[in-house]
Amino acid sequence: MEIAVAVTIGCVLDFAFGDPHWLPHPIRFFGWIISKGEAVLRRFCKSDKSEYICGAILTVLTLAIAFVIPFLILLLMCRINHILAIAVHCFMCYQIIAAKSLKTETMKVYAELIKNDIPSARKKLSWLVSRDTDSLDFSGIAKSTIETISENTSDGVIAPLLFMLIGGAPLGFLYKAVNTLDSMIGYKNEKYISFGRFAAKLDDYINFIPARISAYFMIIASFLCGFNAKGAYGIYKRDKNNHSSPNSAHTEAVCAGALNIQIAGPNYYFGKLVEKPTIGDAIRPVEAVDIKKANNLMQCTFVLVLIFSVLIRLIFFK
Repeated sequence: MEIAVAVTIGCVLDFAFGDPHWLPHPIRFFGWIISKGEAVLRRFCKSDKSEYICGAILTVLTLAIAFVIPFLILLLMCRINHILAIAVHCFMCYQIIAAKSLKTETMKVYAELIKNDIPSARKKLSWLVSRDTDSLDFSGIAKSTIETISENTSDGVIAPLLFMLIGGAPLGFLYKAVNTLDSMIGYKNEKYISFGRFAAKLDDYINFIPARISAYFMIIASFLCGFNAKGAYGIYKRDKNNHSSPNSAHTEAVCAGALNIQIAGPNYYFGKLVEKPTIGDAIRPVEAVDIKKANNLMQCTFVLVLIFSVLIRLIFFK
């Protein structure tokens, strides 16, 4: 009951306030730990095997810190005052969810596109994605932004929500640490192919079920939002594996089908062209307004999963 209350209030706070830049955020702390830990452990990397071991050590230590610190804080708060513990738990849950910030940051790209300020749109997009944005045109910027929204619907919104409802804020922070590790060291390039392999594989495993839950709820959300739910399901079944990651294309495929557009395809990463299959059908050109539609789809999916998950928690885990 307390976990359900804390998660629900945390989600409401996120809807209302997002992530103010002035407010210290635990994810930045995770990033600092990963950066410092990598710098130390790199000294012991003499081969591919030692790089893999050091990357695994960094991953385990980061996850331990991410789980233990909030767990001990909540334990201490419970000993001081029960109401205080619930309040702190609500605040922790609020910091884990990133729905409002995802919408806020992607709508900054939308605002530049409708002004046709391509250089500014590229710059704002570069803050959100790892791909090179310097050569992207209007359509490429819009597609990349929609991909970011749809992919992060799962790993930035739905997955942490599900983990919090299972194990409260400590488990939610553990999930976010896995996600942060993958985004920082989970690349398949020369520098991280061995060092980040453990973190990347762990991210694949931990997101396997949430990605599929997110996709099916997004199909329902596409119907409720008045989008092409039949197309969302059809493209999902056809294109859900059109990505090197076993999880990323699931929500991307639903979003592309729901909006009757085509996304993904070849892109440049760190100056190197990476061939990737497309997702969806180019029934119509991608427009700036599709960024707004993708955000509406994300938020509706979020609300659906929240309501359903909280009800399940209250019914079966009293």
